Amino acid sequence: MNVTTESNRFTNIFDSSTNWENGVTATTTSFKSLSVDDQLALLWCVYTEMGRSITPAAPGAARMQFAEGVLNQIKQMSHTQQLEVMRDIAAKRNTQISRSYGIWSVNTKLAFWFKLSELMAQGLVAPIPSSYKPCAEVIQLLEAIKELDFGQQITVLRNAVVNMGVDPFAD
Repeated sequence: MNVTTESNRFTNIFDSSTNWENGVTATTTSFKSLSVDDQLALLWCVYTEMGRSITPAAPGAARMQFAEGVLNQIKQMSHTQQLEVMRDIAAKRNTQISRSYGIWSVNTKLAFWFKLSELMAQGLVAPIPSSYKPCAEVIQLLEAIKELDFGQQITVLRNAVVNMGVDPFAD
């Protein structure tokens, strides 16, 4: 990973000589170094790119019945509360919803974020403001993810969401 200054820490995450694992590791590490709000923005950007340049995860492989109750709770909240729930999950804050999220399979977690992005696009969950402009780091990391192959994209997304939330059964 080429890191020379804070402003370009996400450029050249990997080049043609970087192997599969290093590209995934570097991209995942860069994602985790983002602020919680930038992580949420990147997830939004990734999921809105689905079907174009980012390979979609298969939401059909998830057990969405586990996430539906939480999604329904979120839909009943104000937009401010919805955003706070997303922040709580990403920041691993110990809340009821974050604990529910923490016990889901990685496929269910991926499908949850995908469904949230759909609900955001429909205006049922706090949408990204139309005036929102992602920071340079989010844009650069999104471009790096686009350069990954299918398997790498899915692995980066899994790595991004798998450790969010709080596992109530962990030590």
